[in-house]
Amino acid sequence: MADTHSFEEMIDDHRIAQTLMVMNQRAGAFVDLGVIDQLGNHLAYIGPYDLKGKNYYGQAWFVEVMSKGVYISDVYMGFRQLPHFIIAVSRQENQRRWILRATIDPDIFAGIVQAAQIGRTGDSFIINESGILQTRSRFTGDILSNSNIKVSSFGKGTSITEEGNGQHRQILYAGCWLKNKNWLLVISRDVRQEMRSLFATRNVEVGIILAGILAIVLTVLFTTRLTVRQLMENDRKMDELNAQLVQSDKLAALGKMAAGVAHEINNPLAVIIQKTGWMEDLLAEEEFKNSPNYEEFKTSIKKIEDHVERARKVVHNMLGYARRMEPRLEDVDINQTINQTIDILENYARINNIDIQADLAENLPVIAADQAQLQQVFLNLISNAIDAIGKEGIIEVKSRRIDTRIWITVKDDGPGISDDQQKMVFDPFFTTKGSGKGTGLGLWISYNIIEKMGGTMTCKSQQGKGSMFTIVIPIVTPDKK
Repeated sequence: MADTHSFEEMIDDHRIAQTLMVMNQRAGAFVDLGVIDQLGNHLAYIGPYDLKGKNYYGQAWFVEVMSKGVYISDVYMGFRQLPHFIIAVSRQENQRRWILRATIDPDIFAGIVQAAQIGRTGDSFIINESGILQTRSRFTGDILSNSNIKVSSFGKGTSITEEGNGQHRQILYAGCWLKNKNWLLVISRDVRQEMRSLFATRNVEVGIILAGILAIVLTVLFTTRLTVRQLMENDRKMDELNAQLVQSDKLAALGKMAAGVAHEINNPLAVIIQKTGWMEDLLAEEEFKNSPNYEEFKTSIKKIEDHVERARKVVHNMLGYARRMEPRLEDVDINQTINQTIDILENYARINNIDIQADLAENLPVIAADQAQLQQVFLNLISNAIDAIGKEGIIEVKSRRIDTRIWITVKDDGPGISDDQQKMVFDPFFTTKGSGKGTGLGLWISYNIIEKMGGTMTCKSQQGKGSMFTIVIPIVTPDKK
């Protein structure tokens, strides 16, 4: 600023105020600014103190700046009777010599120095060559007091020394001389505080090692228990598999026996059908037509044929279990098949105070399917619902047509099935019934029957609120007869 402004410009109050503003915009640490002539008279001043007109001819700093051209003072009291230090430069302009002098804000300067403090026992301050504090110390003293630090212990560059503070505490001091001023920046810290981080690191390392050992022990225990649990679970599953294999062998033997029984029954059924045909031929003769019991004979023969047909379907189902026969397509009325199934189980349900409610849609078409197999599916679902309820409950059976499919639902208010068990209800040999009360094949066989018809069977259940099985089968139009 002294190089770029003339003496006449700087003694103008407006110009010097503008100059101080520019300096603070760039550095932000100046308290005031003044112009002093070669006789020490303060000709122009901008700042918070009444210094204009003061004479500094006898001040030590005035002599220094006039002789050296640039001067940075130590902290001193001066006219304002407050600790501060100045920066001053002198300029020669024609035959006139003048000084531009600025005071540094001690709070801002001290804040920069104190930013180096570390921890609870850390301190940072500046001292001059005589050991006098130029900034306030956290523990050593106030500005302009003696720090009692041996300045001679600090050489050029950065030095570190350890001294006692008279309170049975050892203090580490690190010092570095500033470049443009014979001031020593000192940073101190309690030795115990300095070592505390090392002790903390040691404790952390010990803690980590102990935690690692504990983690290894816990991992070994957990892994061992998990392995033992898995082995026990595998043994349990092996026992279940063996039981299933035994049951499978029993079913295979039962299937062979069923095939033999079915074959033996088919022969007398064929004879009965043959004889009923012969009896129908006899009824066609004149002498029987005139008999008063003609209609009763005819009705009896029809009942025999119906029951024989029913027996043949039973045999067909037995062979289906044994040989996995494909569905036999016939004209099936879904609602009629459901009603027949309900009729079969109604007495069993009534004994247990279970009400079977049917809500069947009237617009269901006749489809091409295997009636016996469908009845077997409905029989299995409704009987399972009765077994699940046990005593006193309601079973709802509904049928609906949605687009090209028929939906049948069987819903009960029994205890329901857990989420884990719902995933396995259609698996072979899985049953929620007690030991000896179910083979676990009913739902599996029913699922396969519906799947062969091109349909689906699903289960939705909630524990304590019952279960609902849904069957969706495609509408297959029967061939024209």
